[in-house]
Amino acid sequence: MHNSAMFLIEFGAIILGLGLLGRFAGRFQFSPIPLYLLAGLAFGEGGLLPLGTSEEFVAIGAEIGVILLLLMLGLEYTASDLVSNLKTQYHAGLVDAALNALPGAAMALLLGWGPVAAVVLAGVTWISSSGVIAKVLGDLGRLGNRETPVILSILVLEDLSMAVYLPILTALLAGAGLAAGSITLAVALGAAGLVLVIAVRYGRHISRFVSSDDPEKLLLVVLGLTLLVAGLAQQLQVSAAVGAFLVGIALSGEVAEGAYNLLSPLRDLFAAVFFVFFGLHTDPASIPPVLLPALALAAVTACTKIATGYWAAKRAGISAKGRWRAGGTLVARGEFSIVIAGLAVTSGIEPSLGPLATAYVLILVMLGPLTARWTEPLATRLTGRRRHEPAPETTGTTPEPVSEAPHEVS
Repeated sequence: MHNSAMFLIEFGAIILGLGLLGRFAGRFQFSPIPLYLLAGLAFGEGGLLPLGTSEEFVAIGAEIGVILLLLMLGLEYTASDLVSNLKTQYHAGLVDAALNALPGAAMALLLGWGPVAAVVLAGVTWISSSGVIAKVLGDLGRLGNRETPVILSILVLEDLSMAVYLPILTALLAGAGLAAGSITLAVALGAAGLVLVIAVRYGRHISRFVSSDDPEKLLLVVLGLTLLVAGLAQQLQVSAAVGAFLVGIALSGEVAEGAYNLLSPLRDLFAAVFFVFFGLHTDPASIPPVLLPALALAAVTACTKIATGYWAAKRAGISAKGRWRAGGTLVARGEFSIVIAGLAVTSGIEPSLGPLATAYVLILVMLGPLTARWTEPLATRLTGRRRHEPAPETTGTTPEPVSEAPHEVS
């Protein structure tokens, strides 16, 4: 009875605290993710007040949080949308992966953490935060801008690449050999391809089977199906998150919209619990030793994300201002960087990886809204100054004529 009472007190205090932190973040219009991480640091090992009886339940809630994050992500896209983005924007996806994954991998190797940690840190630095970026676009009133479809296409490709990346990472963290890892990847790719084909051809039938006019029944069926598929995927050594993502893709139309509205509060609750759980397993004293590498990595990958957005927007014919806005908006990292790092922390491959990822995400999740707002004005001011600077004196040579710039879409 005493343990039950302590569990209710601890877990109730966690939820209440998260609600107050979320309200505080909303008042000042920034993402609550860094506050949730800091709360986990405060109540974890080495923190101010370590938890006791509720930690096991928080761990289960954190796992559900990851599953719901990926399910909701899948519900936002249809299979045809994903196929269309793959055909038209894959160049931007390749540039994004090369520019932003390689710095993370290089940092892990420079720190002597080995190839598996390099794969983990590559994912942490690669994937932008869809949730933070979507909120920033709404807050800044840019949802109708010409560069916004380019930003969303990059995010879609990153999300889709998770269906390939996570099974590879899961196999590596499990210590699977080349043969076992190849089988795991083949199963994951086969499952993803099969779900896409079924969703394109038979999506209406699946949605009709799941559909219900009663919100309670719709919630129970979708949530139960998601957890079942996620569990089966994890049993096959794929990834519970990938299984949930594929369920979301398979649903479409009114069913997807209704499920999204019903599950949004649950996602927000358990996602917040997940961020707290990650913080619980990070000792605050372990962050200062990795702060300089985290700052360096944040600086480099902020620049590479800006370059990615600029290049993709330029390829789409967007004007210079729109290119800078696209690049600055993509800087934020958040939920999926923590999901990837959380898998590594659970497997125990490198003790310093969790603290580095925590510090890295804390830096960029707070910097991201600032770069989204100020990258374009600063770049415009700097390039404007360069254009108006007087030309250097020549020594009698005639300068070559400068060709006019091609017409750009404003």
